[in-house]
Parts: sequence; structure tokens; C-alpha cells
Amino acid sequence: MKTDHEIQNDVMDELKWQPFLNSSTIGVAVKNGIVTLSGTVDTFSKKVDAEKAVKKVAGVKAVAEDIQIGISPIYRRTDTEIAEAILNTLQWHSAIPNDKIKIKVESGVVTLEGELEWEYQRAGAVTAIQNLTGIKSVINRIALKPRLSAYELEQKISAAFHRSAGIDAAKVHAEINGNTVTLTGRVRSLAEKDDAENAALAAPGIFHVKNKLDIGEAEFAF
Repeated sequence: MKTDHEIQNDVMDELKWQPFLNSSTIGVAVKNGIVTLSGTVDTFSKKVDAEKAVKKVAGVKAVAEDIQIGISPIYRRTDTEIAEAILNTLQWHSAIPNDKIKIKVESGVVTLEGELEWEYQRAGAVTAIQNLTGIKSVINRIALKPRLSAYELEQKISAAFHRSAGIDAAKVHAEINGNTVTLTGRVRSLAEKDDAENAALAAPGIFHVKNKLDIGEAEFAF
């Protein structure tokens, strides 16, 4: 098992490895495998990228995000300008039915509402706009409409686990209740835990995942 100091060093090295992050502006603290990120970045997407990078590091059990968005005055936009940029961006993404999405912007904080069929559309709306200048954070309140039975959804999620090279499908189990999936079992890393959650969210109509997967390296030792 890694010590907190070893995890901290690995996290800092991983942040330095990311080409679009200035790791010197991001602080890293680790306690009992829980990583706390602090500091300031200039875009919302960099905040997201920093969290993703940390989750790749072996030994990380959870991430506490305390990074602030400090937008340069040169690049600041009014809420109206941000809203217009979001509308224009979503219109260029054919996979996202932008006519079903409502947008609210207040002090740089974007709230998305509406109703879609697929999680990839819901998540894609955030991904499409997160690099836009002026956005401080995105609140995704878009709802999903389930169409398949619980059994059909469980079968689709199980098949997705088996297709994934990064998931040991035999050790991950999914249970459906409405539009919520509960994942149980054991994985090797926080990244694999996230991979399983993302695979479950890709099922049609699934809105929420209760990720109860345990992280334990010992059972996977060769």
C-alpha cells in the first residue's frame, strides 16, 4: 500500500504531465488516501482536467475539489455573452438536441435544464461548453427518460462492463431501481471505479449511479 506522501508525489507528477495544466498553481494534500486539490486555474475545464488526472493515480481513494476559477479581466464575459456562446456551441453538436435544453447563467455559473433520452447527450452538453471563456462552473439538471425495463438495462450495463478492457466485469455488479443504478463489488483503482460508473451512466434512461464499489489492490495482485 502506498503512503500518503507517495500518493502526493505521484499526484503532483501526474499534474505536471498534463500539457494544459499549470501544476504550480495547484496545491495537493493527501490524508488516508483522500486527495485535496486547492489553488486557482483560469478555466472551468482545467478544474475538471485536474480532477480527472488525480483519479488516474493508484492509491487515491477520493478527491476533494477546492480549486477556484480566477478568470483574467481581459477574458471576462457578461452572463448574456456566455449564454449566447453556449447556445451557438450546442447548435453545432448534432448529437445534442439543443432545443430540449434550457440555459441559465448567473455570475458565470451555468445551469442546464431540460429532458433528454441518453446520458451521453446529458454529459455531452457539459463537455461541449466547459472550455468556453467566462464559465466558472456548470450545474447539470437535465433529466433523463427511461425507456427500457430494469432487467434490460442490467443486461446492457453488464455487457458494457465485459466490453471494457479497464473493468473486471466479474467483480462488478449492477442493480437497477428506476433511473438509478447501484454498483457493488471491488475494483483496483479510483479510475476503474469511475470507468464502471461511466459505463453504467451510458445506459439509456439512467440518471444517477450509487457507486458502492470498494477499492482494493490486494485481491488483484499477481
